[in-house]
Amino acid sequence: MIVSAASGVRVIASTQESAKTVADGVYADTQAARGAVVYDGACSGCHRADLGGGTGPSLKEQRFAREFAGKDLKTLFTKIATTMPRNAPASLGDNVYLDIVAHLLKENGFPAGPHELTADTLDGIRVLPGRPKPPPPIGDFSYVEVVGCLTAGPQHTWLLTRASATSVAIAAASASSTSAGPAATAKPLGTQTFHLLDAMAYAPDDHRGHKMYVRGLLIKLADEQRMTISAFEMVSPTCSD
Repeated sequence: MIVSAASGVRVIASTQESAKTVADGVYADTQAARGAVVYDGACSGCHRADLGGGTGPSLKEQRFAREFAGKDLKTLFTKIATTMPRNAPASLGDNVYLDIVAHLLKENGFPAGPHELTADTLDGIRVLPGRPKPPPPIGDFSYVEVVGCLTAGPQHTWLLTRASATSVAIAAASASSTSAGPAATAKPLGTQTFHLLDAMAYAPDDHRGHKMYVRGLLIKLADEQRMTISAFEMVSPTCSD
């Protein structure tokens, strides 16, 4: 709240409006990377590598928001520093626990900044509900999904031509399903070509010229893009948009 100085009352800014939050880049990427290493060794056994919760509670999404959102970051730090790891609480040292907090913030979708998180700044930083973590950049050995035209190539090879731009497949959903979702199959055709390494296992002659959905591992070489196949589904019997 701001009250006019003309009224004789001192101008006061609402601390709620001016408070720093975890969305303001309060940790450094190098700090989160250190925290990831420690978390993997000391915390993932109970909370899982993806923070999804196991014998210990989830440290992301609804559970994270319910437990910590709206509080200052010191609450999260204190909880971790006094109770974890379960078999040796408060044993890692404050700087290590700060690194773990940085890792949790990164995994909850909050951006890094230029400076590392320090103990003396924890009180003034408000925790927000976690955000979806940005997908990793697509590169060699990314798990991707594409739509394109199944075409016979030279020397008994099979290609996906006029293929859409690659997008990162959601690993958890992909591992448990062989079918594509509506958004994936609705992808428009594009200009890319992929050599499908294990197409022969999927009776490709039955789908020659069809518009196909393919999910698998992307392998980038200097002269071509290759894909292994973990899902192979006909989108349309004709290859057109």
